[in-house]
Amino acid sequence: MRQQGVEGRYIPLAIKPEGLEEALRALPPLGFSGCNLTIPHKLGAMSVVDEVDEVGKKIGAISCVVVRPDGSLFGTNNDWLGFLGNLKEAHPAWRGDEGAIAVIGAGGGSRAVCYALLEAGATEIRLVNRTREEPNAIVRDMGGPIKIYDWEDRHDVLAGVTMAVNATSQGMDGEPALDIQLTHLPASALVIDIIYTPLETPFLSMARDRGNSTLNGLGMPLHQGPPAWERWFGIKPSVTDELRHTLERSIASG
Repeated sequence: MRQQGVEGRYIPLAIKPEGLEEALRALPPLGFSGCNLTIPHKLGAMSVVDEVDEVGKKIGAISCVVVRPDGSLFGTNNDWLGFLGNLKEAHPAWRGDEGAIAVIGAGGGSRAVCYALLEAGATEIRLVNRTREEPNAIVRDMGGPIKIYDWEDRHDVLAGVTMAVNATSQGMDGEPALDIQLTHLPASALVIDIIYTPLETPFLSMARDRGNSTLNGLGMPLHQGPPAWERWFGIKPSVTDELRHTLERSIASG
């Protein structure tokens, strides 16, 4: 808001799931332009808002709510734009069709990652998860070149990939580290974790120690900001080093 000279506030609201509908319906009379949604509200909000776009339907969750002039609520998902924006900022020459990509996990974060990769032209996505139900739903909803692998095959799935993405919560502060071996991962592969607390997860640290390029998830919330602002205010801010450093300092300070 300082960057764009906008008078307003972006505030956190700790809403319990049972109060989500009441909170969202209160946005118009309270003068909100919209809101972002995080865990655990991204799915529940879909049944509250008045319209969900095709992106939100395909990903199966919404991360952004827009209050329209008539007071109705519109929902979309910008997580996939956050993932792609973060990736392309760090690696501008990256292309989705460069080779096989391993995605670990099949929850909401994984759905956004898979959607982003498909939109970027991925030719082979190797999706590995502890159970089959969630990966099967992703294939059903998105289609495309996604192949499902069992959890016990997670180490071997990394052979020959150009990129490996941790889309689980494993490695986040307070969570156990991702249980995976990188023996078969090519040294040239890019390793990404959508987590950014901590800034370097055990998964990224292990990859960096063996010489792989790594990227954390810090840029995801940064890069999903501009499309949300464009919908809320008709303004598209720039993701700058200053914004990144501000976020880093905020995370470091707890």
